[in-house]
Amino acid sequence: MTEMSVFYEIAILILLAAGVGFLGLLARQPLVVAFIAVGVLAGPDVLGLVQSTHFIEVLSQISIAVLLFLVGLKLDPGLVQSLGRVAVATGLGQVSFTAVIGFGICLALGLDPLTSVYVAVALTFSSTIIIVKLLSDKQEIGALHGKIALGFLIVQDIFVVLAMVTLSAMGVGMGGGGSAADVGLVLLGGIVMVGLVVLFIRHGADRLLRPMSRSPELLVIFAVGWAAGLAALGDALGFGKELGGLLAGVSLASTPYREAIGARLASLRDFLLLFFFINLGAGLELSALGGQLWPALVLSLFVLIGNPLIVLAIMGALGYRKRTGFLAGLTVAQISEFSLIFMAMGIAIGHAQPEAMGLVTLVGLVTIAVSVYMITFSHKLYALCEPLLGIFERRGAGTAEAAVADADAGAHDVILFGLGRYGRQIGQRLADRGLRVLGVDFDPEALEAWRRSGQPAAYGDATDPEFVAHLPLAGVRAVVSAVPRERGALTESDPQLTLLDGLKAAGFTGRIALSAQHDAEGARLRRHGADIILRPFEDAADFAVRQVVGA
Repeated sequence: MTEMSVFYEIAILILLAAGVGFLGLLARQPLVVAFIAVGVLAGPDVLGLVQSTHFIEVLSQISIAVLLFLVGLKLDPGLVQSLGRVAVATGLGQVSFTAVIGFGICLALGLDPLTSVYVAVALTFSSTIIIVKLLSDKQEIGALHGKIALGFLIVQDIFVVLAMVTLSAMGVGMGGGGSAADVGLVLLGGIVMVGLVVLFIRHGADRLLRPMSRSPELLVIFAVGWAAGLAALGDALGFGKELGGLLAGVSLASTPYREAIGARLASLRDFLLLFFFINLGAGLELSALGGQLWPALVLSLFVLIGNPLIVLAIMGALGYRKRTGFLAGLTVAQISEFSLIFMAMGIAIGHAQPEAMGLVTLVGLVTIAVSVYMITFSHKLYALCEPLLGIFERRGAGTAEAAVADADAGAHDVILFGLGRYGRQIGQRLADRGLRVLGVDFDPEALEAWRRSGQPAAYGDATDPEFVAHLPLAGVRAVVSAVPRERGALTESDPQLTLLDGLKAAGFTGRIALSAQHDAEGARLRRHGADIILRPFEDAADFAVRQVVGA
């Protein structure tokens, strides 16, 4: 196929994805559902649009590397210690019970034992992307059940890591020619690579990223290149692109730049995942899916009903109220894009039957589509089910919730954007009054100066809505922007308006103070929802006049 025809094909596929995605938006469905539908439509059994299979396969592999890079980016080595008892217990309990019960159901449905293992494990993964988006839209990401859900989703991500590493090790044994020497060489290469990553974390990551962080765009380019480079190295050493991409993320997880990198890569991840699902759909035979409908329905009901009940029972045993357990449990009522990646790896190794991919894909379509409505209308659903949930609530329930609330309350009182001279002076005076101030900037020198004063700091950009959405806004009393601006008219892309919109989208209810240079600009910011307008020069002049006249 010529280069120009490949271009036409990709253009048509992207336009098709946009159209199907818009229909999904109208139906309140996430992009994952739309992408799977695009893959099926573009496949050989429907429209037959996919001709450049090699090109799409390469983009699919890059998407998996970036996706696993973002998973690794969240796995700070000290993370497990900070998750809390409920997140660890619920995450491990849900994974264990789902895998064991799911394995029994798969055997009863007639799947062979090894395929049953793969399908059962695939059922344990829930989609962090979908859950974070839905909870953010409902402004429940900072609620107790939202925090608990995010905690056990991280535990699931750790389980994903272990599952991928296990599969990579199996792939080494299957693909190394069978000889102990070949396998030993691959494992030695893996140990050397892990050792180099550990050395990079301790001695090179901060030093390398600090100068790059002056340009957020350069930081993102480096992150993508780092993910693809280590994925390629992992593939060259024989233990797979997946583990290489994962290690790339882990190597940057302990740096202060991980949140900003993750936020800026989210859109690229979503775009590249389109080609993973197109590649998946191109390999599905719709004629073979007819025999999978009954097993898919049974497994979908297990995920939609069984997974929430498992979480509800565990949280009830830990002393949580049935309402909190129910709302948190609904977040695991679907499987993840990782489920499909996991199955694809198992089929590539030769462990799972190819038909299992169609089965898991159907389960993914059903559970994701239905769980979106379950989470969206969670409170109405709880009102309907509440009379039946008494068995999941112990006497004296609620004490565990009070303890969590006390531990989490008010990590920061104020979040301050912009740590230049003006911002640092505001922050220092707030700190002198006993307020806990989180400083945010993308200038590494400003961040270092702020940390030396004993205050917490975060690398990030006020103009990045994804970064703002992931800030710890729960309990924050005020957000202050001291970001310097160029003189001129206020535009829709102005950092102040972008920050204001991002805070509204994240459900922030505290006070918002923004800086302005003239009255018209301040009036417009107030119309958009700013509570306080800071005028650096005018405020300083007013203070000077008060000092002079003795007021």
